[in-house]
Amino acid sequence: MVVGAGFYGSVMAERFANELGWKVVVLEKRNHIGGNCWSCPDPETGIEVHEYGPHIFHTSHEQGWKYLNRFTKFNNYRHTVWATRKGKVYPLPFGLAAINLLLGRRLSPDEARAWVAEEVRKTGIADPKNLEEKALSLIGRPLYEAFVKEYNEKHWGMKPTELPAYIITRLPIRYTYNVGYYNDRWEGIPIDGYGAIFKKLLEHPNIEVRLNTDYFSVRNSLPPHDLLIYTGPIDRFFDYKHGRLGWRSVRFEKQVLDIKDFQGTSVMNECDGDVPYTRTHEFKHFTPELKFDRTVIFREYSFAPGLDDDLYYPVRTNEDVARHAKYLAEAATVPHVIFGGRLGAYAYLDMENTVSTALDKYADLRRGAVAG
Repeated sequence: MVVGAGFYGSVMAERFANELGWKVVVLEKRNHIGGNCWSCPDPETGIEVHEYGPHIFHTSHEQGWKYLNRFTKFNNYRHTVWATRKGKVYPLPFGLAAINLLLGRRLSPDEARAWVAEEVRKTGIADPKNLEEKALSLIGRPLYEAFVKEYNEKHWGMKPTELPAYIITRLPIRYTYNVGYYNDRWEGIPIDGYGAIFKKLLEHPNIEVRLNTDYFSVRNSLPPHDLLIYTGPIDRFFDYKHGRLGWRSVRFEKQVLDIKDFQGTSVMNECDGDVPYTRTHEFKHFTPELKFDRTVIFREYSFAPGLDDDLYYPVRTNEDVARHAKYLAEAATVPHVIFGGRLGAYAYLDMENTVSTALDKYADLRRGAVAG
């Protein structure tokens, strides 16, 4: 039994069905497969839209790259992120272009490195305890105040001093004019969209997919099964007995515009605190090889989720980590259940992490199944 038809569950289902010949039932509470990675053509424009926000596949792990290339081909898209701050536009992540635009100067790589080092030294932070201190210890106050502070307050709904330090380590700093967001060997968007990948992953005759099926509504009436792959929230599985884990969710406001190009790029971060949304996405830029006369944009708003809302970003405060440890102890008591994916692991996992961890876990389970 597989709960959830995102990448973790779908990869597991495909492997067990294709390689071991097991029968697999996939339960998906939504009306489509693919989880948050689902994409499909917009009915008005034909532009491939990522319904739950942008997903760019990038990896340096050959195993996952080769595996997914069995089910799709990728275009040559290379992700860039731009940020608006006080009416000006800057490239992210932090690099020579952002630094020099912010300062109105032309620093060399060594000069920029020295400037950042001096700004970091001024903070006097040697052992950062939260997001703000971590950011200041990495980039100093000017860059932090311009691009990090207000944006993260909107995104997380908390003051940066209340957030864990690990969050900011995802944003690199460079001393070149390279504005590519990722440093991975492979990167791209599937040319037929993410929906096509999941259809191929789950098309084996041994796989039965049940859409519009909430596991918790049918858990007491499931057919006998040897293994349960669970990719929902781990705290929900145990009926929140140790309390709810902290998450943030997002919602999107969609617009179809009768213009060819709205912002000239796929993602624009909104770093000003008085702008209510965090990002603007324009999906046609993910497939520059295709031409469209109209465009589709999503404005992204962050909020604290209720019980029935989709979960996107684990907050992982110290209290959350301690609570999660209790759920991991509970998970150890049900060895026939495998918890995976972003929700099951309570971890921020990119797509490549999710695919790789699913393949690795399957390899472990396969060895046990063959030995058994």
